[in-house]
This record gives sequence, structure tokens and C-alpha cells, in this order.
Amino acid sequence: MDNNLLIYNTLSRSKQRFVPLNAPYVGMYVCGPTVYGDGHLGHARPAITFDVLYRYLTHLGYKVRYVRNITDVGHLEHDADEGEDKIAKKARLEQKEPMEVVQYYLNRYHKAMDALNVLPPSIEPHASGHIIEQIEFVKKIFDAGYAYESQGSVYFDVRKFNKDFHYGKLSGRNIDDLLATTRELDGQEEKQCSLDFALWKKAQPEHIMRWPSPWSDGFPGWHLECSAMGTKYLGEEFDIHGGGMDLVFPHHECEIAQSTAALGKETVHYWMHNNMITINGKKMGKSYGNFITLDEFFEGTHPLLEQAYSPMTIRFFILQAHYRSTVDFSNEALIASEKGLAKLVDAYARLQKITPSATSSVDVAGLRAKCEEAMNDDLNTPIVISYFFESAKAINTVFDGKGTISAEDLEELKSLFKLYLMDILGLRLEASGDSHNEAYKGAVDLLLEIRKDAKNNKDWATSDKIRNQLAALGFNVKDTKDGFEWSL
Repeated sequence: MDNNLLIYNTLSRSKQRFVPLNAPYVGMYVCGPTVYGDGHLGHARPAITFDVLYRYLTHLGYKVRYVRNITDVGHLEHDADEGEDKIAKKARLEQKEPMEVVQYYLNRYHKAMDALNVLPPSIEPHASGHIIEQIEFVKKIFDAGYAYESQGSVYFDVRKFNKDFHYGKLSGRNIDDLLATTRELDGQEEKQCSLDFALWKKAQPEHIMRWPSPWSDGFPGWHLECSAMGTKYLGEEFDIHGGGMDLVFPHHECEIAQSTAALGKETVHYWMHNNMITINGKKMGKSYGNFITLDEFFEGTHPLLEQAYSPMTIRFFILQAHYRSTVDFSNEALIASEKGLAKLVDAYARLQKITPSATSSVDVAGLRAKCEEAMNDDLNTPIVISYFFESAKAINTVFDGKGTISAEDLEELKSLFKLYLMDILGLRLEASGDSHNEAYKGAVDLLLEIRKDAKNNKDWATSDKIRNQLAALGFNVKDTKDGFEWSL
């Protein structure tokens, strides 16, 4: 199966043609959330980025097994090897069982993903459900000679690994530079070297989540879960591993080291990373205390928000930037996205109402090829969106009676709107079928029909009153040659 898809491989620092290991099958693993709090805009970006990749690969004809993990154990504060487990800490604060915390926030995460129209992955494995696999993975690293036990914990020997392979190849780091800039921290006396990372941690008496292992009652290190679960479900070698750019080091660097040590070869062929969401130039995240949850966006309840923003506005906002570029949050940018999306929604609605002519005065030829070219260029969604803004202008020209479109061109536009904006970019352009919405729209249409009758009867007072009152409520009413149209 041939394709022209180029994707940026973080490992090679270049765009490479995507050649799957076992076409038509594609294995894709993406790091999911640590579920100890509500999802925020920073969680939405990788979910949407890799949802688009999943959709596009499927469109190209591939059978994609998409694995997105849930971290529910082993992720300690500040992404370190010491300190409290993030979920256990939340459980203690809320006086709940850790898995009660996990389930609560996982349910809320899934609800937010549904709202953003993010497709569920093929498999969503939990770290806590794969303890046996992680223990077996540690044994393999031990057998290969790249792990050591210290006081019941097991650490990865970074220096030894670096002699045989190269630690730091993904992030571009050099081990000597890392050693020179790393200070010894309290609590790291168990390690032979400050760069060594935990594969298995002995649980302290107060630690809630623990499992038996050959070394101690304890829990796996954060990095281990992805190596163990990725290879379990996708094989010792698979095509794509994705995640946020903040995971390149140390998380994904450690994954490469673990997998190479255990298996004698690299597991992942293409590493893909989305860039960060920032607020005033600083990364949005729980550890920075500057995050806005997705529910706060949807409801407009955060102090930094001037209004509520719909899930589709959030999705559109994220897709208007290339996934490898930073996106800085501002109300101005979100309001612009809201207006931009409304233009596309209106254009799509008008597309359904247009009566075709014998000839076209608008140019539709080549749009499909241009969209395909943009998507093949490392998922260039902003370029695809720009093409549809141009198409929206052409649609409005025809709708206003200032241009014509043939039946063939009309069907092509309908097809492309559905394929690229709805099926691949995952935007909802069609109005909801909700009965309340239908009743509401019916009421506005009825009011405008009464206004139309009033105009025909030269009852200007009634006509003007309806128009002015609707305008005061935020409705935009436009008279057309076929009657009227309105929007909010």
C-alpha cells in the first residue's frame, strides 16, 4: 500500500515518508493522561492531534491499532523517582481509595473527549492492570545486565547502557553534559548515578498502592508502563509512538533505553510529538498552577475566560495551528476561532440549500488534491482549513446569487467538506438533532416568516420591530432572494 504521507520523526529530526512495518496494519501508541484531576487544554492537544492522525491513516486505508494508556500508578510528583504518587496523594487528600480517584477522573476525561469528538482508541490499557508484564520487563533488563537492585528498588544503569548504545539520542542530550549539570539530591543515595531511573520502587510503609515482586512489595516506575504495554499490544517493533513534547525527556528517552536494553533493538520507528499550549508564554500544566480545565472552557467559569467556548471551538482552535508549533491561549484567539468555525458551519449549511446551475463561475478543481497534499505534509491542518475558508467565500458568492455552480462541482464541495473537515479533522458542522434545538430554530423561522408577511403587506412597523428585537438578542438576520437566513 503506497502513500505520500510525510511525518516529522523526532528521532531523526526530519520529515520522513511513512512506511509501515506490516502494511496495511499500523501500530500506534500514544501516552494518555495521569488521571488525578480534570483534563485541561494541555491534555486536549495530544488527544486531538493523534485523533486526526488516527482518522487520516484510516482514510488512507490502513487498519490502525491505536493504543492510548491510562497512567494510574507510579507517576510521582515532579516526574521524579522520589516523592508521593500523584494519584495516591489525591486519594489521601480526598479520603478515597486510589482507584476511586482514577475512575472518577477517567469518567470525566472520557466525557470531555467525547465532547471534543475524539474517537476512542482501539485499546486503553491501565498501568495498574499490567503489573505482571512490567515485572517481566524488568527481569529482561536485569538479564541483559542493565539493571541493579538497591534496598529493594530496581534502577536502570544509564552509564552502562550509554557505553553500548546511546542514551539521549531522542532528546539530543549528551550524558557527560547531563552529569555535569545534575546535582545529587537527597534520597538518591540508593542510585549508583543520579541519571539512573527507577524501574521498580520499594513501597514505604505509608504507600497505599503496592504489589509483590521478586525485589520488594512496591510499584513500577512511571516510564516502565509504556514499554511493557506498547510491546504487549503492538509487538516488539511498531510504527508510531506519540505524545506531548514535554515527554521527550525523560519519559520517552527512558522508554527507548528500557526497550532497547530488554529486547536488544529499538521498538519504535517514528516518534511524533505535539508542541505545548502556553499562557503568556509559559507552559500550561497542573504543576504550574496555570491550567484551565476543559469543563471550565465549556462552561466559561474560569476567571481568565471572558465567555464559554464550545468543544468544537476548542478543537478548531487547536487545529488552526500546526501540531508542532506552540499555541498561546488568549480570549481573542478563541473568539477568532469561534467566528472562523461559524463561517465554515454557515457555508456548509448554505451548501445544502444551493440550487446547481449548468455551469460554474467558482473554481472547485484541484481542491481535493491540495487538501491531500497538505495532510500528507506532516498533517498540515491549518493549510487545509485555509482552503475551506476560500471555499466558504465561493459558496457565499453563489448563495447570494452573484455566482453559479454546476451539480458536479456542488457534489464535490459537499464531499470535500464532509471528508476533510468532518471525517478527518473531526469537526461537527451539522446542527445537532436535539429536539430542543429544533424547536428553538423552528420558533425563530416562524417569527421571520411573520416578518416576511409583514413586509409583503407593507407593515413596516411590525417588520422593523421583529428585526430590531432579534438583533438586540444577538441574531444576525439577512434578507435573501429566496427569503431570509439567520445566525447567532
